[in-house]
Amino acid sequence: MKPRFLLDENLDPDIAREVRRHDPSVDILSVGEDGAPPLGTLDPAILDNCESERRILITNNRASMPTHIADHLASGKHYWGVLNTRARKPPIGQIIEEIRVIAGASEAEEYYDVTDWIP
Repeated sequence: MKPRFLLDENLDPDIAREVRRHDPSVDILSVGEDGAPPLGTLDPAILDNCESERRILITNNRASMPTHIADHLASGKHYWGVLNTRARKPPIGQIIEEIRVIAGASEAEEYYDVTDWIP
């Protein structure tokens, strides 16, 4: 299965728009867009949504997301991957390219219950 993505609301929604512009085959949404959780959705609900929708979460929330992930797993749930950005304000071009590479060269199952870093 091809990876699908959800950008956390703390990342620029232009990332999702630009990924789709460069490669319309990539399934990516940003929190707040149609079909995605609304802005202000709490992190545990974001993880639940990503699990049910089989989406990899892309976030730069390093403060609370690790605890939410641990709680999510401890409750017997799973997730389809979390990709953390290395910078608070990540370079949009690099993030776009990384998402396109992952979408084109990976299977979603490779990220199941995996937390990793992207530029």
